Amino acid sequence: MQSYTIGQAARLLGVSPDTARRWADAGRVATHRDGAGRRLIDGKDLAAFSVEVGQGGIGEEEGSYTSARNAFPGIVTAVKVGDVAAQVEIQAGPHRLVSLLTREAVEELGLEVGMQATARVKSTNVHIDRT
Repeated sequence: MQSYTIGQAARLLGVSPDTARRWADAGRVATHRDGAGRRLIDGKDLAAFSVEVGQGGIGEEEGSYTSARNAFPGIVTAVKVGDVAAQVEIQAGPHRLVSLLTREAVEELGLEVGMQATARVKSTNVHIDRT
């Protein structure tokens, strides 16, 4: 069975290595050491933990409700606003997501480069939630 380092697990979970390390230190995910002393997470344990994290809504504000199940928390890297439409790019871990939405929506959310936001994907649409 494949095992993952804390850094690899962090990339797969879309969090910082420090966050993954804190979760391991708190016993939220089981680790073991290899011959070189590195902490590793078994693939099955990481898969189960990633489902738990996904269902637990890590990083979501309390009271945020949506029917879109696929959430990608990240940082806004570009906002291009036209007369009516706008384009917003979010980097969420290794994922770059681009959403086309109205100028009004961008203004209401106050989206700007550098701020945290969550891209939510349902079917072929991407919804942006300000975080």
